[in-house]
Amino acid sequence: MKDLCIVILAAGQGSRYQAVAGVGADKLLAPCLGLDGQQRPVLEQVLVNLQGVPGRRVLVTRPERGAVIALAQAYGCEVLSLDSPGMGDSIAAAVRMSADEVGWLVVLGDMPFIRPETLSLLAASIMDEKISVAQCGDAYGHPVGFGRAFAAQLAALTGDRGGRQLFQAGNVQQIVVEDRGVLWDVDTPAALNFER
Repeated sequence: MKDLCIVILAAGQGSRYQAVAGVGADKLLAPCLGLDGQQRPVLEQVLVNLQGVPGRRVLVTRPERGAVIALAQAYGCEVLSLDSPGMGDSIAAAVRMSADEVGWLVVLGDMPFIRPETLSLLAASIMDEKISVAQCGDAYGHPVGFGRAFAAQLAALTGDRGGRQLFQAGNVQQIVVEDRGVLWDVDTPAALNFER
């Protein structure tokens, strides 16, 4: 039976974070107080929040990030090692390795404050010919879900632009949530302090 594939993007360089925290600082491994009050690395908070979402998990990261790879494997993720030049390439590679699945939920590895119920809601909303996007207030956020009909377009993505460029084709359904976590990524150390 085919599954939803949850694609966790963790291959970015984190240059904005390192500009403040210092060269070599990995934002995905930075200690972070989660929604449940527990302190864990940023990426682990994302993986914990995803635990209730059924489906195959593919985490895309760079081959030299051993600690990220170990963490992903501890949470049952398949790891796709890739010297990714951008989000588009990461998504494309993950979709190519999971081309038979029913759809894809694209989650960013540096967004630890998305509520588990929001992730479940987005996953459940995915339909063959629709793109599902989390919307909080007037802004689109993450995650973004893509139905099976978008497989070829996702597999052809390249560069820094992710799946948002497919929104122009229409078939976008806004999943309205009151969850500021869908807009909150950890680009700097200050962003680790989420105002609950």
